[in-house]
Amino acid sequence: MVIFRLLQGAFGAGLVPLSQAIITDIYPPEERGKAMALWGAGVMIGPILGPTLGGYLTDIANWRWTFYVNVPIGILTALLAWQVVPDTAKKIRGINWTGLILISLTIASTQYVLDRGNQENWFDGLSIQLASIIGVLSFIGFLQKHQNDVFDIGIFKDRNFTVASSLLAVFGLGLYGTMVIQPLMLENLLNYPVLTTGLSMVPRGLSSMISMMMVGKIIHRTDPRVLIVIGILLAAFGTYVGTYYSLNIDLWWIIWPLIFQGFGLGMVFVPLAAVAFSTLPPSSRAEAAGMYSLLRTMGSSIGIAVTITLWTRHSQIAWNEIGSHIQIYNSATRDYLSALHLQATSPQGAAVLGQMLGQQAGMMSFVSVFSFITWSFLAMLPFVFLLKYKKIEAKDPIALSE
Repeated sequence: MVIFRLLQGAFGAGLVPLSQAIITDIYPPEERGKAMALWGAGVMIGPILGPTLGGYLTDIANWRWTFYVNVPIGILTALLAWQVVPDTAKKIRGINWTGLILISLTIASTQYVLDRGNQENWFDGLSIQLASIIGVLSFIGFLQKHQNDVFDIGIFKDRNFTVASSLLAVFGLGLYGTMVIQPLMLENLLNYPVLTTGLSMVPRGLSSMISMMMVGKIIHRTDPRVLIVIGILLAAFGTYVGTYYSLNIDLWWIIWPLIFQGFGLGMVFVPLAAVAFSTLPPSSRAEAAGMYSLLRTMGSSIGIAVTITLWTRHSQIAWNEIGSHIQIYNSATRDYLSALHLQATSPQGAAVLGQMLGQQAGMMSFVSVFSFITWSFLAMLPFVFLLKYKKIEAKDPIALSE
């Protein structure tokens, strides 16, 4: 499984940046917003609807079908790409293998630290320490001698691209952080089945698709920064509702905030991509698309690592805080157990108290994570105004210039 996942990553990594570069090249500027909206719908909705399909396949068959289903889809898309995607002029370019290995080690080490850090108690673990050292040394070596050999570092001189890419990384933290934490809450704490959990994520995907289609129609007629700000506020509101969750909420209280969240995410994704590439020369778009996709992936990895760590640590904190009040001399404890015809000194009473303590600590931890993600969205707002925009006629290129 590990070997084939490596192959999947190696050959699949280029699909997103290549498709994005193709869109920016073949569509005229006045149609690029609509094209980016359709493209963004696939990029955003795929990961959101994936858990639904995965849960359904796991229920009716087994988990292996989550892999098998990719085979016919892969064959179909390969045939479509062969027939539809236009060929382009080939450009001979050498590869600096030393620089490529150094940046690959940097990314791989960072990914390992983010994925395994919480399990290894972060820098208390020897493997995390070694991975961090390798990552730092590789990155220093790359910057000193090979920074322009693998990709053009000059693309980061473009303010719009740099700011938009940074915002995308933070955006990925909130997007993928909530995608990970909400299924955990529904399945582990509220005891919903896998399929129900997957279906509850569908409204966010549908609202994202609707908002992207709307943004694609109006993006060339309005300031994209306004759309981004509105989207951030909607996504923050949809996440903020989670700070009021308790063990007594029903499924509707999960779904309607996700609709707001998804609508906001769709409003951010499309204009942010349009801004990022609008001021770059055509010759730099392919490399920029790769870096843009990489930063989105790294933002998602950081988001997942941060949310899981916060959830774990705050669960422990809440356990200790609540547990300090559960005593046999506390009248509330005695009243709670007496209603169940139990005593705090009995094994059954201790088990009930332990179970309830774990549930309450878990919910408090989820609330803390939702609060953190809300603030991460709001922290994006000041940086949106660093993007440069100059409105011109719709038939001209989308002007986001100095």
